[in-house]
Amino acid sequence: DPLAALADVMESAAARAGEAVLVVPEGERLVVLAADGGAAVAACAEYAAALETARTGMREKVPVGEEDELVVGLSAPAGPIAASAAYKQAEQALSVARRRGRVLVEHEQMAAGSVLPLLADDAVRAFADGMLRPLYEHDATGRGDLVASLRAWLSKHGQWDAAAADLGVHRHTLRYRMRRVEEILGRSLDDPDARMELWLALKATTTD
Repeated sequence: DPLAALADVMESAAARAGEAVLVVPEGERLVVLAADGGAAVAACAEYAAALETARTGMREKVPVGEEDELVVGLSAPAGPIAASAAYKQAEQALSVARRRGRVLVEHEQMAAGSVLPLLADDAVRAFADGMLRPLYEHDATGRGDLVASLRAWLSKHGQWDAAAADLGVHRHTLRYRMRRVEEILGRSLDDPDARMELWLALKATTTD
């Protein structure tokens, strides 16, 4: 049982360090209260890292949700008064770990790190593919490189000369291409929400 094995690892590490650790069964899950930055948490991270490496080396990965699958969500450091909030953070991290097929995800990575790893989620990729498909289909006809032009324009925050220089085209050509993007997608590039969604879609389709 991978849950029991992880509990043993954490309890042993805590005992050696003289730390208190509380392991509470909750259905098919375990809720663990351990000292922030202590030996038990470190042992959990090391155990998860070793398991991640082992799974990566396997030819066929065990599907998420199978009986022998271990997934861990770790909250940010919190005191006893904030235990409820920490529990919610751990659940959020656990959900992300399941979606990404990871053994362990820390909530602090979600809050303070880059959002780009989250774009690897299948649902986000499907959304991105659906949004950009008309542009890719247009480009496949050889009538202009709208996807690359849109990426360059957005990366330069809508600065026509800078984006055109990156693409090696005249700014009037770029303006024409952006009008075509608007026509094909039925979205205005003056809309900040549209620009944000298109940029995330572009990043999602290029995130490994």
